[in-house]
Amino acid sequence: MSEGPHNSFISPQLQKIFERVRQSADFMPTWQMNKVMEEELGMGWREKLLSFEDKPFAAASIGQVHRAVMLDGREIAMKIQYPGVAESIHSDIDNLMAVLKMSVSLPEGLFADSSLEVLQRELAWECDYKREAESAKKFKSLLADDPFFGVPFVVDELSAGRVLAMELVSGVPLDSCVGLDQETRNMISFSILQLCLRELFEFRFMQTDPNWANFFYNAEQNKIILLDFGACRDYPEAFTDDYIQVVHGASVGDRATVLEKSKDLKFLTGFETKAFQDAHVEAVMILGEAFANSDAFDFGTQSTTQRIHSLIPVMLRHRLTPPPEETYSLHRKMAGSFLICSKLGAKIACRDMFLDIYNAYNQRGLQKEKASRGQA
Repeated sequence: MSEGPHNSFISPQLQKIFERVRQSADFMPTWQMNKVMEEELGMGWREKLLSFEDKPFAAASIGQVHRAVMLDGREIAMKIQYPGVAESIHSDIDNLMAVLKMSVSLPEGLFADSSLEVLQRELAWECDYKREAESAKKFKSLLADDPFFGVPFVVDELSAGRVLAMELVSGVPLDSCVGLDQETRNMISFSILQLCLRELFEFRFMQTDPNWANFFYNAEQNKIILLDFGACRDYPEAFTDDYIQVVHGASVGDRATVLEKSKDLKFLTGFETKAFQDAHVEAVMILGEAFANSDAFDFGTQSTTQRIHSLIPVMLRHRLTPPPEETYSLHRKMAGSFLICSKLGAKIACRDMFLDIYNAYNQRGLQKEKASRGQA
């Protein structure tokens, strides 16, 4: 769980790439938007709609969003990708790597090549709206019976590789919830953190971008609507089997298990210095504090980020191997979920939440084992 240095170093550079793409494309004129729509949906795309607003009402990271009304009267949001974004990502990241190598003496332990290779792959996923549509539908199915989370429906006949049409939802992003009462903020935070654990250990399928604007709180329905499924990925069982033991080890103060399972996950080769091993385990223990006792954990006063950052110099000096590929975006999501709890000043007990998920995970493992023995 100590991959922090990668994202904290690379993210500002990545934001600049997105910002540059957005600024150069922010004023996609109507003719250009029409061209993208015709290329993706065919010449008669407007005939499939009752109305379509040519002026976008929101910007996505790599596109713009338009309001439209379907022939049956349902309101939808249509996300249209800026031309050339998918093609530019590869060259932008190659250029970034070249600039970084020339202008900065990068610590060997950063393994920037590995970080950027993973980023390149994940950004390519985010440019594929067909993939995003499938991910949204998968989440809608996984959370079909959930009383607190909602997922907008996808309109297949108005979606393609660079256009995504989804139900228009109402609500406010989570950063607008900081003024709500403590009980509501606690409930939102508890649900966000619980969903993060469920995505990893129950669904093994996670939306890995914890941006505030990807969660809309609807006070009337008392629901959180999940938005933007571009950054979704699967996690293999072999990974989650070891990872859940790392989190459990941190929650019960078992440093030996944290170290052993971190080696199994290939966070460490086993040949690192004791200083590095200690720093890695300490970072995991800090992240595990929220799950360590039954009392309410005060996310508003905790200093998790600062304490982990103080360990980064040791990690960068002594790291011998890049972290597992799965952990780059996973830790972005986990850190982001903690940050949401922190910004909302949540005071919530998380130990039982984690233990319920941990016990259910082990139970499913035993059932699978029995089933495979029965078949044998």
